[in-house]
Amino acid sequence: MKKVLIITYYWPPAGGPGVQRWLKFVKYLRDFEVEPVVYIPENPNYPLIDKSFINEVPKDIEVIRQPIFEPYKLAAVLSKKNTKTISSGIIKQKEKQNFIQKLMLFIRGNFFIPDARKFWIQPSVKFLKSYLEKTNIDTIITTGPPHSLHLIGLGLKRQLHLRWIADFRDPWTQIGYQKQLKLTKYSAKKHQSLEKQVLNTADQIITTSFTTKKEFALKTTKPIEVITNGFDSELNTESKLDEIFSISHIGSLLSGRNPELLWKVLAEISKENENFRRDFKLKLYGAVSDDVVQSIKNAGLENELIFGGYISHKEAIAVQKKSQLLLLIEIDSEETKGIIAGKLFEYLASKRPILAIGPRAWDVAKIIEETHSGKSFLYNQEVALKEYILNSYQRYRENKLLPDSKNIEDYHRKNLTKQLAKLIEK
Repeated sequence: MKKVLIITYYWPPAGGPGVQRWLKFVKYLRDFEVEPVVYIPENPNYPLIDKSFINEVPKDIEVIRQPIFEPYKLAAVLSKKNTKTISSGIIKQKEKQNFIQKLMLFIRGNFFIPDARKFWIQPSVKFLKSYLEKTNIDTIITTGPPHSLHLIGLGLKRQLHLRWIADFRDPWTQIGYQKQLKLTKYSAKKHQSLEKQVLNTADQIITTSFTTKKEFALKTTKPIEVITNGFDSELNTESKLDEIFSISHIGSLLSGRNPELLWKVLAEISKENENFRRDFKLKLYGAVSDDVVQSIKNAGLENELIFGGYISHKEAIAVQKKSQLLLLIEIDSEETKGIIAGKLFEYLASKRPILAIGPRAWDVAKIIEETHSGKSFLYNQEVALKEYILNSYQRYRENKLLPDSKNIEDYHRKNLTKQLAKLIEK
């Protein structure tokens, strides 16, 4: 059985989508004659905790832990709330940032390149070089963000004769929030230089989206494979649906992910249709920015809003399976068209209709269309959006609100792991 070393920052008990991708790969790799060894930080600073993931780690998998120094812990002394917000990826709109928030963003963007986990690079290269020289492992995989982990792979590749696969769960220099980090020209060039070194030194690149593959193909001639995220639940399980007409969103809603168009349409329908107003509830689970909550209230939907806070992955699956419509939102930006939220695939597995709003040429729209699992709209398609919601509500009233989905099995974690195993075995 071929051994592979996986270098990742996120691992149980971390919560959120970042941990799930490689936890699930590790779960299934042995089915394809690959033995995973996992390298993680001993004392990480995870913004979200979900202890339910611990039970999914195979009992006899080798997990190597090494200490990490993270400046977020020191910054928390200055401002615990602002530190947690930045580390979880929620950045307030520029005009609403206070002095401390602006200062912390500038420090984060210009003093910690590529990110605040940079202090783990050199100790990890030194430790893993010694470890790998004593084993028969000749393939390593790094996954980012944090993209500093790719620099661990870069260091090992330069010192050892091994094969390196770099997995990008998100883009690097073209990720949506990069422009909000208040980068100087020098810092921006530094990011670009490091990205170029990684893309042109790794033997194989993996992306989670079709758009990121196209962007990287302009920067490197190295082979690039798209392996999306996926789901790991059973497709044939049924759940009792909400009696109300529930539209649910599970996951973070940042300030930029604020579809005021949708709040406006829902408010209009509620005013025009008494039955809809009685039946409808908007359910939000996870970290939601104050801007989004205020926009919903300003639209007049305060009484229809149910705010559930963060819930475990197991609870999230249950919510998805019983919701009438599942809401998926992305920032309306050129930089975000390649972002495919991990929850899309959990939504697919729930077999509930998906209502998505995002940028033009969005990769998510492509998947939704190919799987017949719902409908995706642009931020200016008010009439079409209203028509879809009304049509969905009518089918809910008739107990016929079901998607005619197909090819969903392609996105099961085991089938995706099969793709990964083929790359490892090359």
